[in-house]
Amino acid sequence: QVQLVESGGGLVQPGGSLRLSCAVSGNIFAIYAMGWYRQAPGKQRELVATITSGASTNYADSVKGRFTISRDNAKNMVYLQMNSLKPEDTAVYYCNLEDRFSRYNWWGQGTQVTVSS
Repeated sequence: QVQLVESGGGLVQPGGSLRLSCAVSGNIFAIYAMGWYRQAPGKQRELVATITSGASTNYADSVKGRFTISRDNAKNMVYLQMNSLKPEDTAVYYCNLEDRFSRYNWWGQGTQVTVSS
C-alpha cells in the first residue's frame, strides 16, 4: 500500500559526504513522522534521524552535527545529508514512515553506505 524507495548510497572516503533520498508513494493519508535508520553487520537497527510532520527533528548522538534530515512534501521526498563521514557510519540505511493514525511503520529496502579509505 505504501512504498519507500531509498537511493544515494555508495562508497565514500572518511570525511566525505553523501546525500540519501527516499521517495514515498502509495495510499498514505497522514504521516506522523519519517526517518532514517541504519543497521551494521551484527548490530541492531538503530535510529539515525527523524522528522515529524511539523518539521521537528531528532538525531542520534553519534551523528548530531554531521547529518541533516530534511523533507520536501510537494515531492513526497525525505533526505539525509551526511557530512564528515566516519567508518563507523558504514551500514545499510533504511527509510521509515510512521502513519499518524495507525502508528504503523513502513520501511524501504535499504541502501548501502560504506565509509572506507
